[in-house]
Amino acid sequence: DSTKNGFSFKGIKDYLECYRSGKLTPSQVAKNIIATLEDCDKSTPPLRAIVQWDREQIMLMAEASTTRYRNKCTLSYLDGIPVCLKEEFKVVPYHHRVGTVYLGTEPETEDATVAKKLREAGAIIIGVSNMHELGTGTTGCNPNRYHKIPRNPYKPNHFTGGSSSGSAAAVAAGLCPVAIGTDGGGSVRIPSSFCGVVGLKGTFGRISGHGSLPLSYSTVSVGPICTSVADAAIVYSILAEPDPLYPYGLKQPKATLSNMCAPDLKGLKLGVDWTFFKACDAEVLSICEKAVEHLQSLGASVVEVTLPEMEEARVAHVICILSEMRDFLKPDFNKHFQEMNLDTRANLALASQFTALDYITANRQRTRSIRFLREIFSTVNCILTPAVPCTAPRIYESDLLTGSSDMSFTVRSMRFMQLANFTGIPGLVVPIGYSTAGLPINFQVMAKWWDEAVLLKIGLKLEQFRYQTKKPSLYYDILA
Repeated sequence: DSTKNGFSFKGIKDYLECYRSGKLTPSQVAKNIIATLEDCDKSTPPLRAIVQWDREQIMLMAEASTTRYRNKCTLSYLDGIPVCLKEEFKVVPYHHRVGTVYLGTEPETEDATVAKKLREAGAIIIGVSNMHELGTGTTGCNPNRYHKIPRNPYKPNHFTGGSSSGSAAAVAAGLCPVAIGTDGGGSVRIPSSFCGVVGLKGTFGRISGHGSLPLSYSTVSVGPICTSVADAAIVYSILAEPDPLYPYGLKQPKATLSNMCAPDLKGLKLGVDWTFFKACDAEVLSICEKAVEHLQSLGASVVEVTLPEMEEARVAHVICILSEMRDFLKPDFNKHFQEMNLDTRANLALASQFTALDYITANRQRTRSIRFLREIFSTVNCILTPAVPCTAPRIYESDLLTGSSDMSFTVRSMRFMQLANFTGIPGLVVPIGYSTAGLPINFQVMAKWWDEAVLLKIGLKLEQFRYQTKKPSLYYDILA
């Protein structure tokens, strides 16, 4: 742990110190959160990070945690820690709306596996967070009546990124140090990057997706969004294990955090495809290049690699994710078309143009891309890229009314994300600085399948690169 001058986000450790010292109880923290949730949606503009919450539920979990601290029988490092889950997950007693106005007409009676595990760990679930409708976009723009547009805590007139928009906004605004999202095309890593927090997309199948809407069954991974790499490691270690209800992850090796806190990075080989790496805004590039030098200074060696057929992989990923979503949402598309946001309709209409032949060809490309990666990971431990080629885009007045549809932005924002979704490898994004306009810039590390431990090890070192953390303009100190 390193204490920096000036502002620092309140993380799991800060909550635990308050609870263990008796300075605050989980019940007192819960009351602060409830007051904040009431306040942050009355602000102008409203934050809209958490879209469903229940005072009674929050207090019940908090009081149970307070009793456990009093009796010195806590359940885990997450006992008493406030968390939220993306609305894509079933969480009792909330509506499983998945960003729409037509799904989840009745309150849920059964938890998704991750919600259940968080409860068993003693966490306080403060509610479900906003998301891009049906996860179909990367801005987080969702103008419908239940959701509205979540605001970027660093600059409220900018988007949070999507589709796990509310999860990243809640963490960056201080509402909770931990949020859970899903990532099929960067949906954890893009909002984490735009909001200047840490986002981990686990290996495909590593964390159970049971109880989340199975929008795309071959590209989506679950992962935590946190204020620090250490916190992401804690959440990962609690959530990452086989789930009998989720067949994709049954054969996974045991999750470890081995050697995560090593003093240096000696012996690690970091792969960079410079042509691919450099396709981003000048401001993003200059700070990301310095981050690579920082990792080198800690003893890691940088190896030039070539990521072959990236354009083919990019197109094939889009065909896979959109075809699978279109297949799963066929009844919705036929029955609820008029109730969907305009950009959702456009994306699903585009998806209906793909053929079975396209889908088969795309999956052949996946086999090729996986084989290329196997070869690359036999020579390097991980692959480095910027997280997103640009910073968070502006919100315009028209977006609030009709939503936003900018295909070129969607394509661009996913540039460094799709490889991990397409092939199932894990990826971690870590904030490393800010643009001159004060918007966050993140860096990405990807590793071979099941090797999240090396991502977390490098992530801890990347965190030391950022000279100072700027305080978001919308920030609530729950522990104050």
